[in-house]
Amino acid sequence: MKLSLVVPCYNEQDNVELFYEECVKAFDGKVSDYEFVFVNDGSADDTLAKLKKLYNEKTESNITVVSFSRNFGKESAIYAGLKNSTGDYVSLIDADLQQRPEVVLEMLDVLENEPEYDCVAAYQAKRKEGSVMTGFKKGFYNLINKFSEVKLHADASDFRTFTRPVAEALIDMSEYHRFSKGLFSWVGFNTKFIPYEVQERNAGETKWGFKSLVKYALGGISAFSTKPLNFATYFGLLATCISLIYLIIVIIQRIFFNHAFSGYATIVVLILLFGGLQLFGLGIIGSYLAKTYIQSKNRPIYIAKEILKRD
Repeated sequence: MKLSLVVPCYNEQDNVELFYEECVKAFDGKVSDYEFVFVNDGSADDTLAKLKKLYNEKTESNITVVSFSRNFGKESAIYAGLKNSTGDYVSLIDADLQQRPEVVLEMLDVLENEPEYDCVAAYQAKRKEGSVMTGFKKGFYNLINKFSEVKLHADASDFRTFTRPVAEALIDMSEYHRFSKGLFSWVGFNTKFIPYEVQERNAGETKWGFKSLVKYALGGISAFSTKPLNFATYFGLLATCISLIYLIIVIIQRIFFNHAFSGYATIVVLILLFGGLQLFGLGIIGSYLAKTYIQSKNRPIYIAKEILKRD
């Protein structure tokens, strides 16, 4: 098998059939040996029924359908797709047609004609979201690149095509809390970044609201950086210095200027200051401990309720 298309699907009942047809049309006469690996991530609509229909009707195509027992998230769906792929090249692509299959052909052309590259990642040449969301994403990339041991390319998405060795390296990293952008950077390999223009969704609504992106960003920072753990120490040192300076000021004003301070206000301010700093530090430590706790249970990254695959 030359190419595997890994397609995570969550509530994409109105997209999967058109996605399949658009891929077949784009690859006609250009790629003859390819497969679809659809991963139904616990969809609440008729996505699974539509995928089963494709599997049963398109017998001339290589279609695999992996259906989860519940919603495990896109990262788990990507991992399941990789494990069930067989192609020499693997492409991660969404089913909503915002990422066009024609761009996959461009990526494949790079990998075949420029052997020094192992992976081709697409990034949005021009973002179409609002200024607030754009600013948030820019700030996230700046922040994680300062803190993390790996560097992320700004605006690069999970939309990428890569060789089998890259896929196997990602499969070997069976950590529960996954952050694909960081994993691609961590495993190394030579990556070429190409611009693409994101299209409008064919149907449905985006699953990535501001709250989801914030949670995803914080998870990415904690997954590839331990520097936030040092914040408690830094804040503790800063608070200690401020307290010593304040103590010196109080002593000087009391001895030389006979100035009396209100004890109640001072105590309240100090309690709030130190209490807030301690809770902040404990919160950071707690987030890392929670991930360690979950990972130590060695739970599976996903549970496949059903797998449809032709021999």
